[in-house]
Amino acid sequence: MRYACLIYYDPRKLFGGSPEAQAALEQCEGYDETLKESGHFVAAEALELPEGSMTLTVRDGKMSAVDGPFMETRDMLGGIIVIEAADLNEAVRVAGGHPLAKIGAIEVRPVVDFSTPPPQF
Repeated sequence: MRYACLIYYDPRKLFGGSPEAQAALEQCEGYDETLKESGHFVAAEALELPEGSMTLTVRDGKMSAVDGPFMETRDMLGGIIVIEAADLNEAVRVAGGHPLAKIGAIEVRPVVDFSTPPPQF
């Protein structure tokens, strides 16, 4: 099963120059290779800072777009890794090895398998 690992961090903390942050950034450089070697890697992308983004909605056929994300926190979504894992426990274990888990937070969420029926509410 595939899992999206959404990486959140406070950019002031990550890019603030502390030894802990510098170490995490240096360790990030080879982390995709670590995931490839273990057979968990599917895809990964780092995101630019949110100042260059836009958030859009479509209501009643009309699109509205505003600069940046809607954020009420210092943390931001900084990247995403898609991994392959047997179950959520393995996915959490794999994501816990990412260097940025020491600086921020990683949300591990199953990716929708559209070959199965959607959830019922």
